[in-house]
Amino acid sequence: MGDLGKYGPWAVIAGGSEGVGASFARRLADAGINLVLIARKPGPLAEVADELADRVEVRALSLDLTADDAVERIIAATADLDVGLLIYNAGANSHGGGFLDRDFDGFVSAIDLNVKTPLALTHHFGTAMRAAGRGGILLVGSLSGYMGGYAQSVYGGSKAFSRIFAESLWLELRDHGVDVLELVLGVTRTPAMERAGLNFDIPGMKIAEPDDVAREGLAHLADGPVWVAGDNARQAQRQSGPDRAALVLGTHEHMKKLLPREATTHAG
Repeated sequence: MGDLGKYGPWAVIAGGSEGVGASFARRLADAGINLVLIARKPGPLAEVADELADRVEVRALSLDLTADDAVERIIAATADLDVGLLIYNAGANSHGGGFLDRDFDGFVSAIDLNVKTPLALTHHFGTAMRAAGRGGILLVGSLSGYMGGYAQSVYGGSKAFSRIFAESLWLELRDHGVDVLELVLGVTRTPAMERAGLNFDIPGMKIAEPDDVAREGLAHLADGPVWVAGDNARQAQRQSGPDRAALVLGTHEHMKKLLPREATTHAG
């Protein structure tokens, strides 16, 4: 996994209470890196913080990352810390559905979660990392960012933005000792995906486990700008082909098997 110590002494994990985020936290704690864990639900957040508090220092911050004062509160809570690693693991498809069928303000909130807040945190912590000449920024992305999908217009679009942003930021920071990585996830067995009702039992489907994804992300943090986790690199390549209509329609038919029926209503 390499020397994670260069990303210490503190790491900030947004979305650190379950799934991949909690796996990141455990692996970093094993490496002796202190943690600032941020999540919306105080119960699961406290459980992970309590689990790791005997290994490293842990600060738990329960807040909604779409709130107007979220970034301000995070900056204030970390003002006295030397943060060498930012992991932005939040950003599920929190407002899926047909674009014209859902409330517009919900899509604005999704953009805040997936674009505005990670950019603000990256700007804040990245500025300090560049000045220090070291650090790491890991943004958790999705294969959804490689192709349009039914009921995923804003989510997929935001993940596409995140990948291009990470590639560009990698160019800007690579000569300043700061590693930047967009960690692209495929289907991963997380609580969020389970709550969304995804069908994990389709024969032949590649399903990654959270701890494996976290291990890959940390192992390849210095190999930016993009790492596609879970043996999904070929899928990402296929989804990047030039015949967009054929790719989007073909993948849509496959996704009908994966998603709950209500997510693909009127999708034919």
